[in-house]
Amino acid sequence: MTQKLIFMTEKEIVRYNVIQNLINGKINGTDASKQIGLSVRQIKRLKNKVNKLGVQGLIHGNRGKDSNRKLSDDLIEKAEKCLKEKYYDFKPTFASEKLNEIDKIKLGKETVRIIMNKIGLWKIKPKKQSKKWHVWRARKDNFGEMQQFDGSYHIWFGNEESCLLLSVDDATGKITYAKFDYNEGVKAVFMFWLEYFKKNELPISIYLDKFSTYKINHKNAVDNSEMITQFQRAMNQINVKLITAHSPQAKGRIERMFNTLQDRLIKELRLAGITTMKNANDFLKKYIPKFNEQFAVIPNKRTDLHKTISQPLKEKLPQIFSIQEQRKINNDYTIMFKKNFFQLDKKQPITVYKKDIVIVEEHLNNEIKLFFKNQYLNYFVLSERPKKEINIKLAALTPQEQNSYKPPANHPWRNFIINPKKVSNIISSLK
Repeated sequence: MTQKLIFMTEKEIVRYNVIQNLINGKINGTDASKQIGLSVRQIKRLKNKVNKLGVQGLIHGNRGKDSNRKLSDDLIEKAEKCLKEKYYDFKPTFASEKLNEIDKIKLGKETVRIIMNKIGLWKIKPKKQSKKWHVWRARKDNFGEMQQFDGSYHIWFGNEESCLLLSVDDATGKITYAKFDYNEGVKAVFMFWLEYFKKNELPISIYLDKFSTYKINHKNAVDNSEMITQFQRAMNQINVKLITAHSPQAKGRIERMFNTLQDRLIKELRLAGITTMKNANDFLKKYIPKFNEQFAVIPNKRTDLHKTISQPLKEKLPQIFSIQEQRKINNDYTIMFKKNFFQLDKKQPITVYKKDIVIVEEHLNNEIKLFFKNQYLNYFVLSERPKKEINIKLAALTPQEQNSYKPPANHPWRNFIINPKKVSNIISSLK
């Protein structure tokens, strides 16, 4: 009897673990809805499906199918042509009316607005925010539901400035993890959260500011949602929600925590005679439990909502939390990255062609890996810039090494000569 293979995404695996905890009575429906981000009614439906169908109950039945309400490409193309030729200066509402009235193209005004924005005839404007009084936001109910995260540059110890990376739980006010580093760059933040995951597992959400490590603040990012930072990409891959604060007051809990630590921690470090970063980080391991015991509060609910990291995801964490950039393979099968040239080997685990796009991964241990179609490519680093070569002999790099044997000049195959008389006799005999 053959077994059917079921392919699940990381998000579906996390959902299955949460539903299993619900079925086993470890959490209730409200806690499960917060972990997954669905309503309690939907959680009940998922629970019934898992009880009835098992893992397959979490996989949507329409996966791989086109939507029944999908507009045809011909209709969209016809609408775009009319908009460009006749209604290029119309507003979306008026353009949709004329498309329906004159061209018999029935599209809603919001659909027309999206099409006009796509072809550059209209720019979707953000809604005007009404001025409101800031109100005190209530804490989250559960530990692990939201972490407030930030970095503070200060002369914490010694005579030089350093950065304290800090994560504070919103429900309890506990310092869940803290670490001194030289800056708030991508590598420092990646290392911080990998160590956090090892200690606490995955939080549901992270509340942070608009620092360049966490969010692209360029004006073009408003109209291009695909422009994301390395940090946003990594958190999206592990299904941790990022919440961006628009002001320091919005994440006031961690801002006030820094004020407290700048008063208390600096004095503690000075009294302990600490002047190096290594000793300061060792001191934090003993200091944080005492600090939490003094200042933390009891949450409304006692359930820990940190999500368990599955084994497949745990194995992928070093790859996910690496700096990734796309590069094109040159004609001589070299790749340039940070002024270094990487020459691909002739033998590869997968077929590679010139001009293919590969992902260069710079891991936290400074190891460079070339990722292409779920495979790591074989390469070596060149000591100097390679000479430009346009007509490369190899058409592609393949899993099997190509045969470069060339017959010698005295080979019988090279000495074979066709006799015209014999050919004519053979042709005449066939007639």
